[in-house]
Amino acid sequence: MKRIAIGGMTVILALWWVGLAPADMALECQTLVESCVAMFKEKGKTAALNAVDDRNGPFVKGDLYVFAIGMDNVILAHPHDKSIKRMSMSNVKDVNGKRFSENFREVATSPGSGWVDYTWAKPGEQEALPKRSYIMRVPGEDVYIGVGYYVK
Repeated sequence: MKRIAIGGMTVILALWWVGLAPADMALECQTLVESCVAMFKEKGKTAALNAVDDRNGPFVKGDLYVFAIGMDNVILAHPHDKSIKRMSMSNVKDVNGKRFSENFREVATSPGSGWVDYTWAKPGEQEALPKRSYIMRVPGEDVYIGVGYYVK
């Protein structure tokens, strides 16, 4: 009987921990975005974009990384793929046909920050997975910042 109770408690704790994981990831995304926006204010646009571009910089944390896109949906900084810098995301679709960068821009415009769900492959991988990104416009700039996590 004691084994059953311990086993049951283990299952409940495991489910509770897994249930918290997305919330923890969401909070980490928001924290990274807010710290990047703070750098824009404190050190200026050039320093912030250089930090976003740095694969070993302050805005890469495990699978999470900040990206910066202009309000015209042109990529300004990305730590994992320099070849996409200055690329327009306006016509890029996910595997489901969703033009997610348009949703990014809508969120950045009004209300100024929020979440966008889409499907995308991890850097260096082929398989597209559900992803959720937190987007925030940098006040006083024609730039929005984003960080996303893969929903499992």
